[in-house]
Amino acid sequence: MRLQAILVFLYLVLMFPTNIIGLWWAVGSPLVMDPNSICRKSRRLVGKQRKICRKEPEIVEEVAKGAKLALVECQYQFRNRHWNCTSKQRSISKVLRRDTRETAFLYSITAAGVVYAVTQACTMGSLLQCSCHNHVRDVATDGEWEWGGCGDDVNFGYRKSQEFMDARRRKKRRRADLTTLILLHNNEAGRRAIKNHMRQECKCHGLSGSCTLKTCWMKMPTFREVGDRLKEKFKGAAKVIISNDGKGLLPEGDTIKPPSKDDLVYSEDSPSFCNRKRKVGSLGTRGRECDPTSMDVGGCDLLCCNRGHYKQEVTVKENCKCRFMWCCEVICETCVSVKTIHRCL
Repeated sequence: MRLQAILVFLYLVLMFPTNIIGLWWAVGSPLVMDPNSICRKSRRLVGKQRKICRKEPEIVEEVAKGAKLALVECQYQFRNRHWNCTSKQRSISKVLRRDTRETAFLYSITAAGVVYAVTQACTMGSLLQCSCHNHVRDVATDGEWEWGGCGDDVNFGYRKSQEFMDARRRKKRRRADLTTLILLHNNEAGRRAIKNHMRQECKCHGLSGSCTLKTCWMKMPTFREVGDRLKEKFKGAAKVIISNDGKGLLPEGDTIKPPSKDDLVYSEDSPSFCNRKRKVGSLGTRGRECDPTSMDVGGCDLLCCNRGHYKQEVTVKENCKCRFMWCCEVICETCVSVKTIHRCL
């Protein structure tokens, strides 16, 4: 089965888990299904993936969590754009058939999500294979602080993301396959958005918090920071072609700077996504909520593709006039208000 079809299926699983039965996993897909079902079709797995399914089912569960985390972040990052990371089957299946900027972001954010979920599980002590990251103790400090605490073992999460996201694609890499090279590149860019941006956190020790000594460790950035970073890479993604030897990627134009390992790459221009067009998977923006005061992405002029917009009044119910009752209860009233929203024509 084609990689894109499996990706579409997982989106449906994440959005409608009670209605989908009979799941499967394909290595190289940027999304991972229900952890109890990923490994059932073991013949679809190769090498290390098959071994992990047999011996490390708890890793598979974290991979699935990472995929869900990536989907939520994708939908947040693209909430105001013409393409909003929809999970609707008729749209996503067509979008993923092309090596566009949108596909580049999907693969990179999912590779990052797997790194994040597996690494976080290590830190929380949920996995037997890993724990806190402490081997940086041999790195010299300035004497005012020392390594300690519970650091994030990002190298372990990075490795597991490679094993699940890249293996089948790497197996095909011997052929001159532009799509394979692009996906491997974008997967790596997603992982590097975490690994290359670890931050140092410290805790003070001493009487009354005098901080006579600090213990420090390395932590991952928040996943929102990862999403923001990859969104910026999406905006500056490089259009590429395959090299003559079929082993590398080159910028399409002579004046374009070669993409680094941190950049996203694509080979096909994106459709506008302004109007519904089944051939390219565009649902259009008709009916989408927009901001009439904004001149940026999400503003009615841009989001509605200059077709105009209309007002709609909706009834909103929310908690209000909350008060604390001894002990220990919060009681709120329900307030009803009418909100005016704007939608694209």
